[in-house]
This record gives sequence, C-alpha cells and structure tokens, in this order.
Amino acid sequence: MGAPRANWKGFIKFGEVACPVALYTAASSSGRIAFNTLNRKTGNRVRREFVDSETGDPVERDDQVKGYEIENGQYIILEPDEVAAAVPESDKTLKIDAFIPCDEIDDVYFDKPYYLAPDKMGTDAFVLLRDGMKKAKVAAIARTVLFRRMRTVLIRPHGKGLIATTLNFDYEVRSSAEAFEELPDLKIEGEMLELAEHIIGTKKGSFDASTFEDRYETAVAELVKAKIEGRSLPKKKAPAISKQSDLLQALRESAGLGAKKAEPKRTAANANKGAGRQKATKPIVAAKSKSAAAPTRRAS
Repeated sequence: MGAPRANWKGFIKFGEVACPVALYTAASSSGRIAFNTLNRKTGNRVRREFVDSETGDPVERDDQVKGYEIENGQYIILEPDEVAAAVPESDKTLKIDAFIPCDEIDDVYFDKPYYLAPDKMGTDAFVLLRDGMKKAKVAAIARTVLFRRMRTVLIRPHGKGLIATTLNFDYEVRSSAEAFEELPDLKIEGEMLELAEHIIGTKKGSFDASTFEDRYETAVAELVKAKIEGRSLPKKKAPAISKQSDLLQALRESAGLGAKKAEPKRTAANANKGAGRQKATKPIVAAKSKSAAAPTRRAS
C-alpha cells in the first residue's frame, strides 16, 4: 500500500517560525456499504437528470448556473467566474492566531478532523511546536483557506503529530437554550443520587473505538450475503415493551439491591396479652395461611 494522498499542502506559521505541512483525512465514510438506485423492472441503474421545474425539459450541464433566491421564485444568477473571484485567495498558510487552554474547547463546534504532518522538510520546527503545545497543555487556533473557503482550524497534539479540526462558525451552531427550555429545574439528593453514583462507578471504563460495532453495516452485510446465497434471514421478534416503573426501584435493581424489605407491622394479637391472646391465635394462623397461598396461585 502506498503512502496516503494529502488533501492539502501548505505551511504552518507561529511567530516568525514556519514549516511545510500536509493535511490527511482522519475520518472517511468510503468504507461504508453503498447502494445504487436501480430500475425495478429492468434491473438497470438509473441516472439523475436536471430538468426545468416549469417546462420539465432536461437542462444540459453548460446551461446550469448557480442562483441565490431573493424572493419567492426570484433569483440572482451568479456566474462561475464571479463566484471564483469572490472566494478568498489562499496563501497556503495555517497562521496561528492564539494558543488556548485545552479545557476551554467546546466540541460542539468541531466539524471534520485531519491529520497534520510535516511535509518533507521542516521536521525540527514541527516537533518543536508539537512538544511545546504538549508541555503547555494548549491547543492552537489558526485560519486558512481550505477547499475554497476561509476556515478556522483547531490544532492539537496527537500522537507523533498534530490533528487539525475544522470548526463550525458561530452562526452554524444552534443555541442549546431552545433544546433545553422545557427542562424543569430539579435537584436530586439522598439515596437516588447515591445509587446513581454507585451505578456509574461500576460502569467505569476506557475509550476504545475498536469495541464499537456498526450494527447497521454488519446487518446489511449479512443481508447481502444471504441474498447472494439464496437464503432468507430469520425475522426478528418485536421487543417486549417494558412497563413504567418507579425510578428509585429501577435504580435499586440496577445497583443489585432489589426491593427494600418493609418492616413487619405489629398486629393486634402482638399488642394484646392474657386471655385475649389465645382468642386471637386462630385468626392469625388463618391469615398467614391465606397470604402464603396467594403467591402460589399467582405463580401457577
């Protein structure tokens, strides 16, 4: 297997120090199972075709142009050379604007990760930047033109190199206020909180991405294999709907404590003494027999 192909090459600059670097894709969906759209009747692949929304006539590629809607059905046409002229010119430089503490990073702004490695020369400066950031426990904010757009990039030490994550702009990230506005102000205390902490403590682990299975991909791969072999997969049973239970009881069961046993109540027979105690004996025995038989009938 040959060396991976760089998505972008340029320079990273901090202060008056610069070194050549290359960006490589860190996450890709190319390994996922992909489908083609077919004509059910013929089994042939179908192709997309752009048509005029009013006339229904096909529109050739040379006649297709970008447009921005200013009113309902009213557009401003933007020619390819006009769009190209508006795009910021790239100087191929990742210019670091600031170093920030790692714990100040809100990952809701994370877009796409790339591996950032030294390109041929300038390894000393690259390693200097990497190790300096590690020691100071900081990340770097840089800007550059990537893929015809001005992007803000977060750069962090990652193994032997750096990882550069493009960031969403503030206008692209929705406020959490709307999502959480109906969440009431509750304060959980006492046994419930202690049980939750206990359950969390028993489930502590470490992050290992290799243990995460893409069940959809696995299921689709098995389906394709079964279709090739001419067999059908067994139908799955509908999952049983669990009944709504008391939160505290569910916590106790999750913690392996089960239900709390209720303290036995004092009966009138226990409170009475003397002759009255003898008279109460029969009803007590009968009550015990009756209650002991009830679970047997329910079990059957």
